[in-house]
Formats: sequence, C-alpha cells, structure tokens
Amino acid sequence: MGYYDDEYDDSRNKRRRGGGSHFLTALISAIIGGLVVMMAVPTMLKSGYLPGWSNNAVPASQAGQLQPQPSASGGPTANYSVDVNSGIVKAVSKVENAVVGVINIQQQQDFFGGGSGQMGEVGTGSGIVFRKAGDKAYIVTNNHVIEGAQEVEVSLTSGEKNIKAKVVGADALTDLAVLEIDASKVKSVAEFGSSSTLKVGEPAIAIGNPLGLNFSRTVTQGIISSTERTMPVDINNDGQEDYETTVLQTDAAINPGNSGGALVNIAGQVIGINSLKISKEGVEGLGFAIPIDDANKVINDLIQYKSVQRPKLGIDPVDLQSISTRYWKDPLNLPDSVTSGVVVRSATSMDPADRAGIKKYDVIVKLDNQTIENSAQLRKYLYKKRVGDTLQVTFYHTGQLKTVNVVLAKQDVK
Repeated sequence: MGYYDDEYDDSRNKRRRGGGSHFLTALISAIIGGLVVMMAVPTMLKSGYLPGWSNNAVPASQAGQLQPQPSASGGPTANYSVDVNSGIVKAVSKVENAVVGVINIQQQQDFFGGGSGQMGEVGTGSGIVFRKAGDKAYIVTNNHVIEGAQEVEVSLTSGEKNIKAKVVGADALTDLAVLEIDASKVKSVAEFGSSSTLKVGEPAIAIGNPLGLNFSRTVTQGIISSTERTMPVDINNDGQEDYETTVLQTDAAINPGNSGGALVNIAGQVIGINSLKISKEGVEGLGFAIPIDDANKVINDLIQYKSVQRPKLGIDPVDLQSISTRYWKDPLNLPDSVTSGVVVRSATSMDPADRAGIKKYDVIVKLDNQTIENSAQLRKYLYKKRVGDTLQVTFYHTGQLKTVNVVLAKQDVK
C-alpha cells in the first residue's frame, strides 16, 4: 500500500512541476482544432452533414431548392426540387408523341346475331407515326389490330380523336399493316433504329395503349431478353404452322392494347413493333416485338405495292411429319434415314418448281444446303429471297436425292 501511495505522491509532484507546459500545449491544440473545424465546415455543408444550416455560397440558380421547414417532430426538414433528365426520360420524350391509338370499327350485331346497321368500336390497339410525305402521314400497326375492320380511326396524342384512316396494305404472315392519315394533323414522327445491332441485356422501353385509350401512351421499361426467337404462325387455323416469324423478346410489360406500339432503345429510336405476349398463369415478362429491320421491308412493300412482294416456288407443301408413316415407303419411296421435310402435294404447271423438274410426291429436305424440316421453315427461308433470285433445292424423287436450281417468280396476290 505504501508503494501505491508513494507512486501517487510522485505523480502529483510531477504534475505540479509540469503545469505551465501543459497549459501551453492545451492552448495550441485548441487553436489548431478551431482552424481545422473552420476549414471543414464548408465541405460538411455541401455534403449535407449539417442539416438545417444554410450555406451562403450556394449559387443563385440553386436558391430555393433547399428550404428548411419545421417538421411534425419540431426538427428542420428540407424540400428538394430535382430535375430528372435520365436517358430513359429523354428516349420517351423523343418518341411518345408519335405513338397513337388505333380503333377497329365494325358493324354491330343485334340481339339475334344479325347486323344492326350501326357501326361501333370492336377493339383498340396502338400504332406508330413513322413518315410524313406531302399531305400524307403513315402509321404502322399490327394486322390483327385492324383485321376485319370496316372503318379504322386514329386517336392522336394532341387529343384529336376519330381521325379517319385508310388501310394502305396489310400482311397476315408478318402481322403488320400500314395506315394513312392527313399529315396536317401530325406533329411528331418516330425515328426507326436498327434491330440487327441489339444486344441481350440492353434497355428496352415499350410505349402503347394497354387496355384501351384510357391508358394511352403507357410506358414500361425492361431489357432485351433475346434478339432472335422463333414463333409459329397458323394463318388459317388448321393446326399446321404456315410460317415461322422471328421476334425480339423483352421483359418490358406488354398488355392487350399495346399491340402495334413501339419498342424503343435508349436513344429513343423504334427497334420493334410490339406484337404479342405469352399469357399463362404464373408466366411473366415474356413479350415479343417484330424486329424493325424485318418490319421495314414489309412496310416499304405495303406503301409501294399495297402488298408484300414475295417469291414463289409454285408448290402446295405439306409437312412429312403430318403424313402417316405407311406412305413414306409408298408412294414417297423415302430412305429410312429421312424423317422430316416438305412433301410436294402438287406442283403448278409452268411455275418455277415444275420448270426445274420438281414433281408431285417429291420431298424437299434442303434449300441452299440449309436443312428444311417443315413448311413453315420452307416459307421463312423462301421469303428472305427476292423475285428473280436463284434458289438451290435439294429433294428426294422416287427415292433418289437430287439438287436443282430454281429461278423464283413473283407470288400471286390473293
């Protein structure tokens, strides 16, 4: 215990001896600390670490953006006015006024299922104003939006409704149609981009009129989920695929009424025409759009020729897989290794296939050395060609594999 007392007394004596130096050290430390605080305050104000303090150095252009107000708890609060001008906002503002409503008008049925004589709205969709030429403005939409219409009307973003539209041309295979209206009523035209350069994961913005015109120009955002999906098309509802269409897949919400609307990239350019979605219980984020590069070819044909200019082989095709296997040996006489292809049910006399020597019961298995498994694939590949192109066709004739060159002719428009 004496040890601790001695130690205490010694330290007390030392403190007395060093009192003057301790005071000087404390004074210098206080001065330095004050200077540090003075230098740090402006930075802390700008960073928001001192709420409720005002900073007289704020530029005049920002005055009024931060105004401390008493809160319910008695402490200061701040009201901010934020100017949001993101890439998505810019993209939407660039194209949204070119997206219009499209109304399908048909004769109404009476109580007994007959025509009442009155015209009425049977459905609505979306469309995109993409061109003005002289006194005409052109709108692209889906074929199924205007299918069966006796009259078509357009509703503009300016508030003008019931604008009469003329159907320039429509194509069921690609589900596209072009409308024409008075150009004087159009103030905004969309810009087409490129779908061939799209990458999976890049932003995609859908603009349209889901569930009718009450929700006109609804904007949803997502990404490009796939740049190349294949969807079957059955035009005559006979259960056999007539065509395979290539579409863009996106998880941006696409609802009924969005059909014919714009799928837009971050630059505000149209990269696709919204067309369909998979609607099943438990399924979300599976929307599809017609790539604008594919749509462009169809659109130009519809404006220039009123129909799509497609080549023809001149055959009536049927899928081998849809034919009973007992006919594969007779009359088709196919090797056992052949299990898919397109059977020529008939070949029109003097049409390209007939001239090249392709006959009834021949089985086409390749076009330009690319395997063809069914009629939908045959049409998809054929329709990439133009009238006058030469197509190499590989087929089985009475069991023998042959290859011929066929010069394609223009398909008759029905």
